[in-house]
Amino acid sequence: MAIDPSKFHPINVADTCSVWNILSSPRLNAAAKQARCEFCVTSFVQYECLTKPRKSILPSEQTLMDRLRAEQRRGAFQAHSCSIDDLQAIELLEKRKKLGKGELSSIAFAMKIRQGFITDDRKAWQLAKDSGHPYAQTTPHLFSWLIFTGRLGDGDKDIVIAQHVDAGRQIAPHLQTAYEIALQCRLNSTFRG
Repeated sequence: MAIDPSKFHPINVADTCSVWNILSSPRLNAAAKQARCEFCVTSFVQYECLTKPRKSILPSEQTLMDRLRAEQRRGAFQAHSCSIDDLQAIELLEKRKKLGKGELSSIAFAMKIRQGFITDDRKAWQLAKDSGHPYAQTTPHLFSWLIFTGRLGDGDKDIVIAQHVDAGRQIAPHLQTAYEIALQCRLNSTFRG
C-alpha cells in the first residue's frame, strides 16, 4: 500500500481494525484530533466494535472498547446507519471480495459521502481503490502524514509504536516503515525547496 505522507484526507469512515489501531495510541489519536481529522463509523462497525458477542474480552480489548465509548461521548467516531441503497452497494462489493460487512459498509458509506475510507485491511483497501474511491487510506498513512507535517515529532514515534504494541495491535512494523517514508519525503521536500 503506497502512501504519500504529504497528503491525507482528514475526514474518514473507519472500519473496525482502523478504529482499534487509531485508538490504540492516545498520542496518535490526540495528534489526529489536533490536525482536525474526523472519524466516523457505520452501524455495522459499531456493532463489531461494541455489541458483537465475544467468548471473552482481553483487558487490552476492554481498554479499546472503553476508549471508543469515551470518544463517542465526546462526539467522535459517531455511528451512521446505512440506507437500502448503501446496502445494495455493499452487496455488489461483497460479490467481488470476501470481506466483512464492517469493511464493505465503510467503503460504501465513504463513497456515498465522498470522504476518506481508513482501513488496515489490505483487501479492503484494494477493493476501495479498485472501486474508484480516491481516498483509501491506512493508519500508517495517517501516522506518516502527522510526522511529515510536524504534528508528531521524532520523539513521538517510539511512544506511538509502544502504545500500539501495549494495546495488542499488530501494525508496529508498518508504523516504523511509515515513519521512515515520512522522513524521506520531508528530506526530499527540503532539497526541492
